[in-house]
Amino acid sequence: MVDIFSSFDDHNMVFLSFVSVLWLGTLWVMVLFSVDYWVIGSRWLVMMNSPKQIIYSQVFRSFGKNLGGFVNVVVGLFSFLLLTNLLGLFPYVFSSTSHLAVTFSLAFPFWFSLILSGFMNNMYAFVAGLLPGGAPTSLNPFLVLVESLSICMRPITLSVRLAANMGAGHVVLGLIGTYLSSSFFCYPLLITLSLIIIQVIYFMFEFGVSLIQGYVFSLLVTLYADEHTH
Repeated sequence: MVDIFSSFDDHNMVFLSFVSVLWLGTLWVMVLFSVDYWVIGSRWLVMMNSPKQIIYSQVFRSFGKNLGGFVNVVVGLFSFLLLTNLLGLFPYVFSSTSHLAVTFSLAFPFWFSLILSGFMNNMYAFVAGLLPGGAPTSLNPFLVLVESLSICMRPITLSVRLAANMGAGHVVLGLIGTYLSSSFFCYPLLITLSLIIIQVIYFMFEFGVSLIQGYVFSLLVTLYADEHTH
């Protein structure tokens, strides 16, 4: 017997655990970067290449395109988040993006590298950006402190946003699944059918949340590059 939070325990292994699916799914990133070697892409390759095109169009509208290799790194990040978010919806597949240890290890290196790049590129412009234009002189120390704290909190908010959204969705799916499995033995047929419909609708909603959260995470990284690299 386990509780609804047992799906977040990576050491909770049962005979149906499909942890190896996460490792095999990482080959998807290799497929994305090998599409260019085909003369004519199939529909499958076009579908697999669509995340790459979405992030390409987003990054090339920002100042992040001036960073060498930044677009490829963000494409790899977006592909990884899509893969892990969607695989986490499958039964007995460990959801790694619902853990702060994983999301923070993704957010912090990007944030630190962008901060370091902006500081090394133009130190005076970077420091001047901590103070809004037209601010009263008496408030300058306070505004610099607030802006510095907001910049330092970005990797935390970025990682917590992803982990909280994914974790909350899995908890709700687990609760509905628990009541649904017991309804086959305890509840009337009408209640069982209602729970099935609710489970299907919420699963479709969580599918959309998985896609949106992966895109929002990558989009915010691109916006941070806009602020610190120009």
